[in-house]
Amino acid sequence: MTSNAAENPTTFADLALRPELLNALAGLGYEEPTPIQREAIPPLLEGRDLLGQAATGTGKTAAFALPVLQRLAGRDEVGQPMALILVPTRELAGQVSEAIHRYGRDLGVRVLPIYGGQPIGRQLRALQDGVDVVVATPGRALDHIARGTLRLGSLKMVVLDEADEMLDMGFAEDIEAILQETPAERQTVLFSATMPPRIDGIARRHLQDPVRIQMGRETPAPGEAPLVRQTAYVVPRPHKPAALGRVLDVEAPTAAIVFCRTREEVDRLTETMTGRGYRAEALHGGMSQEQRDRVMGRLRGGTADLLIATDVAARGLDIEQLTHVVNYDVPSAPESYVHRIGRVGRAGREGVAITLAEPREHRMLKAIERVTKQRITVEKMPTVADLHARRLELTRAALQESLLEDDLDRFRVVVETLAGEFDLMEVALAAVKLAHEATGGATADEEEIPEIAPRERRDDRESDGRYDRRERVTASGMTRLFIGLGRRAGIRPQDLVGAIAGESNLSGREIGAIEIADRFSLIEVPETAANDVIAALRTSTIKGKKATVRRERDRAH
Repeated sequence: MTSNAAENPTTFADLALRPELLNALAGLGYEEPTPIQREAIPPLLEGRDLLGQAATGTGKTAAFALPVLQRLAGRDEVGQPMALILVPTRELAGQVSEAIHRYGRDLGVRVLPIYGGQPIGRQLRALQDGVDVVVATPGRALDHIARGTLRLGSLKMVVLDEADEMLDMGFAEDIEAILQETPAERQTVLFSATMPPRIDGIARRHLQDPVRIQMGRETPAPGEAPLVRQTAYVVPRPHKPAALGRVLDVEAPTAAIVFCRTREEVDRLTETMTGRGYRAEALHGGMSQEQRDRVMGRLRGGTADLLIATDVAARGLDIEQLTHVVNYDVPSAPESYVHRIGRVGRAGREGVAITLAEPREHRMLKAIERVTKQRITVEKMPTVADLHARRLELTRAALQESLLEDDLDRFRVVVETLAGEFDLMEVALAAVKLAHEATGGATADEEEIPEIAPRERRDDRESDGRYDRRERVTASGMTRLFIGLGRRAGIRPQDLVGAIAGESNLSGREIGAIEIADRFSLIEVPETAANDVIAALRTSTIKGKKATVRRERDRAH
């Protein structure tokens, strides 16, 4: 089933929702359902299983939360949960729980988020007192099941939200184990931004004759701009910090996330951007939950406006004021790109997605375009003159706003005094100069960033039994591993990613460039995890075969 918005938009009342839910939605200012809500709510109210492909920001939380609440409205007070919603991260568990609580405020539905990082005693007491809906990360849910404190025998509905993210984070076995504990006659709902084969496998095993929905973002009307403007700049690696600053200065985002591949790169770039005067905060897996909460508080409170993060650390975040997403490197997987840009352009707001690509990464941009079926426009890096013009425009806009909104009478005496000695135009020019400098508009001369024409990176292939290693540069913070299996052994990129993600603590999103030759492969992993990956792969097999695994530089040439 593919979405087509009705000519006369369906109202929530047309979806046969209970009056209590309609009152809650009206109180929250929801006027009409989004396309995915129009598509998903009717079959879910009928009790059908559902498999939905939906990007973040399409309204999928309400698409499954409202049917969950409708089904629980006539519940008996059994004390055990009747709905279980599995999500990948603590942050998303909190957001979904809060949404269900808001929608079901007039129904008295008891909702409990369960995740790591909070006292388990509080969760145990709430479960003992009785809950209707549990929103949980798979690991903590399985922990409670093993303790006997989370009983799933009364479940009517199970929802897997952002299922591809959960699989990327290594929760596949946990999900299977949890589903084995649920009643066979339950209703099952699965939402995922992408549909890799593993998701299809879960659907075949656990969903019964599901309704299938494929949903992108709402299509803009003819002549309208897309909600997410996607652009890229080709930049040599040494100039990337300066390029990031240049782009941010020209774009002037309200708030932005910059995605990096490794923790080390996050820390290094945060320090660099802070030194350049940006209110930057780092977010990565090496930080405690308390540190993460403080960072998010500063971002939401407006005391920071630039979040520099790894994919893993930023999963599940929903930042209302976010306007820009920047890929500091081209994501190694198109699915990662989809998840990243899904954080802007939400709920009808416009957003911008920017990618800083090295010359060798241009082919990866083309792969992303093929998968997303969306154009990424490669633009010229703004020049110093462009930057100065943009800063002057911001000064002009600030002055215009002050003229329209502020009470300026208390400054009249200053202008009148100066007007007796100087021309009014000169007074205005001096005032604009001071305002421009006060907002950071007059900085020291900046270097021009060299312009590089994008080019397709040639295929690296073995020639006469020797591997051509020219033009290959390892990304910052990454190291390249040599694996003694290649195309002749039937090795594909997904085999290497699966082996590493399955045997080590790395997720697929943290793995960098992969190159497969006839008799061996090269794969980039974070330097900090290299030894663990080598040790893990040496004691396991890839496609049933043992392989030599070591750092590439250790290889004899």
